[in-house]
Amino acid sequence: MSEGATTEPTPAEDLRTTEVDLGGLVNVLATHLYSTPLVALRELVQNAHDSHTRRFLEDPDGEHRPLIRVRADAARRTVAIEDTGAGLTEPEIHSYLATVGTGYTRMLRELTGNQELIGAFGLGFLSAFSVADEVTVTTTSHREPQRGHRYRSRGGEHYQVEPVPARPQPGTVVELALKAEHGHLADEQALREVLGRYCVLLPIPVFVGEDEEPVNSVQVPWRRQAHPSPATALAGDAPRHPSDGDQHAVRMRFAAAFGRRFEPLTAFPVGPVEGATDAVGLLWVQDGGTYGSSDNRDLAVYLRGMLLAEDARDLLPSWAGFIGGVIESNRLTPTASREDLQRDEHYRALQKALTDAIVDGLYETARLRPAAWRRILTRHGQDLLGAALCDERLFSLLADDVPVPTSQSDLTAGGLRAAGGGAVHVALGSGGGFEEMLYRAMRVPIARGDRYAVLPFLRRYAQLRGCRLVELGSEQGNRELFRDPERPLPPEESAWLSGALADPGEQLVPARFDPPGLPLVLVPDREAELKARIEDDQADARIPSAALRLARAFTARTGGEVRARLYLNLACPAVQDLLAAYRAGHTGSATAAGLLRSLKVIMAAASTGPAEGDLGAALAGVGTAVSALTAAVPAGLPDVPDSPGDLREQA
Repeated sequence: MSEGATTEPTPAEDLRTTEVDLGGLVNVLATHLYSTPLVALRELVQNAHDSHTRRFLEDPDGEHRPLIRVRADAARRTVAIEDTGAGLTEPEIHSYLATVGTGYTRMLRELTGNQELIGAFGLGFLSAFSVADEVTVTTTSHREPQRGHRYRSRGGEHYQVEPVPARPQPGTVVELALKAEHGHLADEQALREVLGRYCVLLPIPVFVGEDEEPVNSVQVPWRRQAHPSPATALAGDAPRHPSDGDQHAVRMRFAAAFGRRFEPLTAFPVGPVEGATDAVGLLWVQDGGTYGSSDNRDLAVYLRGMLLAEDARDLLPSWAGFIGGVIESNRLTPTASREDLQRDEHYRALQKALTDAIVDGLYETARLRPAAWRRILTRHGQDLLGAALCDERLFSLLADDVPVPTSQSDLTAGGLRAAGGGAVHVALGSGGGFEEMLYRAMRVPIARGDRYAVLPFLRRYAQLRGCRLVELGSEQGNRELFRDPERPLPPEESAWLSGALADPGEQLVPARFDPPGLPLVLVPDREAELKARIEDDQADARIPSAALRLARAFTARTGGEVRARLYLNLACPAVQDLLAAYRAGHTGSATAAGLLRSLKVIMAAASTGPAEGDLGAALAGVGTAVSALTAAVPAGLPDVPDSPGDLREQA
């Protein structure tokens, strides 16, 4: 439309009414609105709950004991949901039960402001047709206790209502004649499992079959000190006031009963935040393996006591892969299917509140329950390293407690610092070969920088504590570890040693390092390794394109010709003897150099990366060198000397 153009009003005679295929609409809503047929049970139990709340609101002085009972008949392939609530009159059947989108519950909540009423859209009853060929509703209203009515429908498009004898007491029975593919629902044990999760927070008792114990008998910790709701009071569930010492035990029992996969290590409450969220509930630390990339977050959300979202893990922070929990809120906005949540301001406020609750709960555990805290650190140390980097409060809590994987088992950062003489040593590679031998010979624990979150955590720790961090494998770290020689080697000697000891792609670096008994160390160039990986022909298939572009930009400055540095220890007596022999023109110098080269190849073969040189040739070279050296020993030589110095004196 051009700028300044106006729209002419549509003539009234051109307006038409949208045609609605009622049968198709009912099929779409009943069959495709919900993700699982089990939701039908939730919706019908919820309707029964609202019927009880409605009866109390309309007849607060009346006497009735609310309960809901669900029965199954496998032979008849039926499930029946019975309540002792308000019941329905015949006009109400037509107005609310048989009218899509019209809900008496929603209207009543708007009129009374009662937040215990759950229904919202007038669609819940349609879920029955997703699992049943035929639905029968037999009801007697508390307003007309002498009259009964029966609603019957196949498919939901057509129905009939007929008078029947009144029920012994007001209330409703909804019977589902299940479709063949949903016949497994007519199993009372299966119903106990499903309803035990859907209805655990409902204040009205829900029974299965002839059970005397309701499926929602577990004590809800955050309700034990609250004033009872009218329905709860009528159900006989009086409030209790546990001592402070008992509260944690109650939380742990609830977490153990509700948690599906893992034992809880500790549990802590979620409370409302004034001006932000009304959510209450419980979170717990799960005794489940979480190693960096795994995600065992497990959060269920209830709206007015009924399960709304089975897997609401996105409400928990991404670093909390070890947290499970259950919360309930009246402010969250459900989708029409009531199986998910709208991502609105209440959702975002709850995300922040849950993050704060986890941090506060971990602080409380560390302070009040040291045994549980030690178990958490042992079980979830890897995850907690990453979590500490995401929240400054967590870093302050964990900095000196969380275990760090090292070459000498797990140690805290403080333990690493003490063992390293005030410095924290961390290896950037995965170890193996000469590097592993060097770390063991140093007798200093080396943190495994290739493990999840270890390196950034230790960098942050060193900054916070003002201590020195030695990153072995980095240019700066290698300079600290491999010191410059007291005197540089003459070019001729350096060239001879390089030809005798180094393989293609290796750079010989004369240095001094501890321990002096170690003659040489081969250290891979980590940037060159990265460059080789991302320039591999298969990198495009293994690495996302955006990440690949960034990595290639980073490694563009790296030539890649030097794949490893061979540090030669000029403080080592064996190397000093080798140089002395070379300077004297001793024929055994080449044999001794060959022996060191074979040692290098053998040790490199023990590393995680590919070894340079031929391992078979290196092993053969050891034998050749030993044979050559022993052939030069005159007969009748005394016993083997105790040290290289003794050997030099005897020679």
